[in-house]
Amino acid sequence: MHDVIVIQFITLDGVVSDPDGRWGTGHGGWAFRHGAGPVDGDKFRLGARQDQGVQLYGRRTWEHFARLWPARTGDFAQRMNAVPKRVATKSGIDAGAWSNSAAIDGDPLAWVAAERARRDVVVIGSLSLVHALAAADLVDEYRLITFPTVVGAGDRLFAAGTAAEYRFTVAEPADAEALTALTVLRRDREEKAG
Repeated sequence: MHDVIVIQFITLDGVVSDPDGRWGTGHGGWAFRHGAGPVDGDKFRLGARQDQGVQLYGRRTWEHFARLWPARTGDFAQRMNAVPKRVATKSGIDAGAWSNSAAIDGDPLAWVAAERARRDVVVIGSLSLVHALAAADLVDEYRLITFPTVVGAGDRLFAAGTAAEYRFTVAEPADAEALTALTVLRRDREEKAG
């Protein structure tokens, strides 16, 4: 069995919404207040898991990335453009907008449950999809890049009380030298926290 890995940019107060400011919220743009460095390259340290797995997106996140990544250059851009990408959507997508993309036919939760038997599923952004996967007990790991800012408003990764329901192990400690910190939380499926 492979893993379902959620990767997110997150603030110190747990907000994950509008990191680049594209939605025009009052709190948006927090990920780029520190320059592009923290969001460039494989900061989530997925390595071969990125190349051998499949990326999963909600439609809005995929549409945004499909406007950005095909025009980018460099090794990481080549990897992002080459990896298989699937989109959870009821309205369909223009699969030609970003190479190796396709919409999921049917229920995305059932698709994820079946797909993880073959390969890792990396979910990028797509908060409503992440919440649905978490509610269905399908998330094995969270890889979080924490930005040193508090925004006070916005959608949070963990709804009140949900993170406390499960036992997580910090699989990789944060890098104290970096501007942002990567924290990997692994789900301990042996038991739920009491």
